[in-house]
Amino acid sequence: MDKVMEFKNLVAQYCDVPAEEMTDDMRFREDLGFTSLGFMSFLGELEDEYDIELDQDEAVKVVTIGDALEMMNSLMEE
Repeated sequence: MDKVMEFKNLVAQYCDVPAEEMTDDMRFREDLGFTSLGFMSFLGELEDEYDIELDQDEAVKVVTIGDALEMMNSLMEE
């Protein structure tokens, strides 16, 4: 499984949209129905799953799946 699909499967655990139907321009709150608490829980799981540390100021700027993937890729390259 590629990293994008793996990431979308993780997102799918927090919403009612199947990973296969997710697009990079889908917004976490508006399109996927994330609550503030759900989004923060999701970010915590990302940190654990990928062994990264998210900058809170940067994380709150994440709106879409594409934004999150970009952030993840840049953190994993460090």
